[in-house]
Amino acid sequence: MPQFVDGALRFQTETYPSMAARFEELAHGQSPEALFITCSDSRIDPNLITSTLPGDLFVIRNAGNIVPPDIDHHGVSSSIEFAVRGLRVPHVVVCGHSGCGAIGAMMDPSKASGLPLVSEWVKHATRALGEDPEFDEVIQRNVTLQLEHLRTHPSVAERLADGDLELHGWVYDIASGRVTRYDEITGAFVPLTGS
Repeated sequence: MPQFVDGALRFQTETYPSMAARFEELAHGQSPEALFITCSDSRIDPNLITSTLPGDLFVIRNAGNIVPPDIDHHGVSSSIEFAVRGLRVPHVVVCGHSGCGAIGAMMDPSKASGLPLVSEWVKHATRALGEDPEFDEVIQRNVTLQLEHLRTHPSVAERLADGDLELHGWVYDIASGRVTRYDEITGAFVPLTGS
């Protein structure tokens, strides 16, 4: 814990002063460019991965970057609705990652032994398994499944119909730092390239 206290003090004395104008602007409201849905895994840092600043991303984090279908009303649904309908973000990114423990627990339920809530939660990803599942492929299929689930949310469906919202599927590889994106035309994950 001392490292966190020291970090907060360094933020107040070193980081904050260099970004004071940005934080003063953010104190009056937010207008993020994207809703970024990713895993709770401590190795994932959305702002680090995307080289963004506070205020650029509205972030939802949970085990397995899961988006339950709209029939399940919960905190994830309310955050999606707020970002898409309230903040009117123009982009939604679902970002999976290598070595995801939630996907591992879905593939091998014994890994979630004694964790009944985790076991129940990862059921929202079971359709990603397919036949003869290979771990990295299941991680990718989970991302595309969660994009499907996103489309069931009324706020997302409305904005997609209006043509002013784009959905993106990414997978981040922890060991290499590489990010791949889902290409809807080819149905494959391809290297992320410039805008």
